[in-house]
Amino acid sequence: MPYSRAIHPCQPVDYRDLEPLFAPLTSLKGIGPQLAPLIQRAAGGERVIDLLFHLPDSYLDRRARPRLADARAGQVATLEVEVVRHERPANPRQPWRVLVKDDTGTAELVFFKFGRAERMQPGARLLVSGKLESFNGRLTMAHPDHVVPADQPEQMPAIEPVWPLTAGLWPRQVAGAMRQALGLLPSFPEWHDPALLRREGWPGFAEALRTVQAPDGAVPDGRLRARLAYDEFLADQVAMAIVRGRVRARVGRSLVGDGHLRAKALARFGHTPTGSQVQALAEIDADLAAPRRMLRLLQGDVGSGKTLIALLAMLRAVEAGGQAALMAPTEVLAKQHHRTLSRLASVPVALLTGSVKGKARATLLRGLASGSVPIVVGTHALFQESVAYRDLALAVIDEQHRFGVDQRLLLGDKGAMTDVLVMTATPIPRTLLLTQWGEMEVSRLTEKPAGRKPVRTTLHSLGTLPDLLEALARKLDGTGGGAGGAQVFWVCPLVAESEALDIAAAEDRFVSLRGRFGEIVGMAHGQQDAVVRDRALADFAAGRTRLLVATTVVEVGVDVPEASVMVIEHAERFGLAQLHQLRGRVGRGAAESFCLLLHEDWVNETARRRLTLLRDTEDGFLIADEDFRLRGGGDVLGTKQSGLPGFRLADPIEHEGLLHLAHQDAAVLLQRDPGLASERGLAVRLLLRLFERSAAMRTLLAG
Repeated sequence: MPYSRAIHPCQPVDYRDLEPLFAPLTSLKGIGPQLAPLIQRAAGGERVIDLLFHLPDSYLDRRARPRLADARAGQVATLEVEVVRHERPANPRQPWRVLVKDDTGTAELVFFKFGRAERMQPGARLLVSGKLESFNGRLTMAHPDHVVPADQPEQMPAIEPVWPLTAGLWPRQVAGAMRQALGLLPSFPEWHDPALLRREGWPGFAEALRTVQAPDGAVPDGRLRARLAYDEFLADQVAMAIVRGRVRARVGRSLVGDGHLRAKALARFGHTPTGSQVQALAEIDADLAAPRRMLRLLQGDVGSGKTLIALLAMLRAVEAGGQAALMAPTEVLAKQHHRTLSRLASVPVALLTGSVKGKARATLLRGLASGSVPIVVGTHALFQESVAYRDLALAVIDEQHRFGVDQRLLLGDKGAMTDVLVMTATPIPRTLLLTQWGEMEVSRLTEKPAGRKPVRTTLHSLGTLPDLLEALARKLDGTGGGAGGAQVFWVCPLVAESEALDIAAAEDRFVSLRGRFGEIVGMAHGQQDAVVRDRALADFAAGRTRLLVATTVVEVGVDVPEASVMVIEHAERFGLAQLHQLRGRVGRGAAESFCLLLHEDWVNETARRRLTLLRDTEDGFLIADEDFRLRGGGDVLGTKQSGLPGFRLADPIEHEGLLHLAHQDAAVLLQRDPGLASERGLAVRLLLRLFERSAAMRTLLAG
């Protein structure tokens, strides 16, 4: 259910109870300038809330209290024992041993640093807890985690959280700080629907967090983690829904053309659009015709025809009397788009990049300001302050998957009422659509244009490299099938040899291949001067070189229909989605195409499963989903790429079902209570503040 109204002001929410949670860690007793940086490094933040949201990885169960005769090596146990004697080390390299007993046997406590003599005098009765080991047939416990008097059992934790730590930080230090932090939690109003709480058996937020961070008597079950994950998901999805409502509320204008420019472009294109292209264009047209500003994501697999859809949308803006701009992330891709659009469009298409200077740049800028330039393609230069448009009606942003939410909202600010269409060739799993792109409407291209041939993908160990080079030689000279010599991409993961990774570098591979095949071998990588790199790519596109050794600089934006072979060296080092993108550089022409994945002679089972999946399918959405599950979301959910705070309590993979539930819950909540003025709405405002989505929301709305 879409939310179409922006949030309205209502009675203020009192956030003062939250202030101690956002205080610095040094506000806690005993957390001084030496300890605070260590906790900050482990927790990922310098405030009390960062510590509270630093969840344990696991738990140590210290409830097992066997007698010594029943204790077994390898188990974590708590022993009630009496100190018999101390065995001092003969030299500093030997450990200090404390012999202990109960009425069933003896054991040794081993210390390589001993400072507990006063509390462990012979005859003292103790509770000691730690991992038991066996040494020379004797039961030992090296450096017990806890040593307390037997008559003070309350000092021995039954269940102990295991938090991720950093060098120099001890669990007891985190536990002490956590106890103080938990004591600062206020009594929160309930922001979830009562029916959901009953169905899931969830306690309140504060109770769930206290139990997870300081369990009492039992290992916390998955319900508590699920409750905390849903809190964070709901905050995220409500914030996204508010942004979506704000986008929908932005005043726009209806862009309707007569279709004559589109008709000419389709005639020049010469092919019938696929069904998904027709559907996507209809969705975009509906947005353009609506009296509000468009913010839509067009995602399509490699070769699905996104550029054609972008051009047809841009031509509609021009037909309606406005201008259109297409921004690409690199100059190479901008030039490629410029060539494609110039070939299909019957109106002038200009190119504006950093290399356009002097009189040519001045003339182009005057044309944009006067409106005589209807369509322009370029890089980030399109949105510099010095660039003014007479009437920018549509901005198309290509391959900008790293832009955050707030940045996407600002990209259209070059025009009074500019519509924005974002394109990505990276298929995005549904989970990431809700988290990274949740404020946008989405159109998908799921088909490839007619005539596209499948790319035959094969796996090869590096031990077979000599045989592969022989086959490649036949392809290059035209004796390996097909008319004339083939053109080949050879992709390496590094530019220069790394001591840490025993993998071939592009420069070394270039030297070896040129030594074998001669001047037909070129090289392009990201550390070259842009002029040198562009010349190498141009030589390959023109056929002056026929084997291009490259890094992932060719992942997007290199369109050479004659290239029919893609060799990817050390394929196990790449992500699945990236391998799929690289494979998409071939299979664009009439010749049968091949993708050869070279891997180490021995690869682990996960790597083999990933490569086998790529071999067996060209479905980019299936590949992207598996890649996400195998490698995780990575930074894509963090502030660096998503534009909103990353998840601290939720795991988008483990809790995927809860994410979709939160998406629906947020939509229903805001449809019924767009001002968040009800009792639950006011509690949700507190939730937004707790998870710092309200700050992000204010920033976005201000944009």
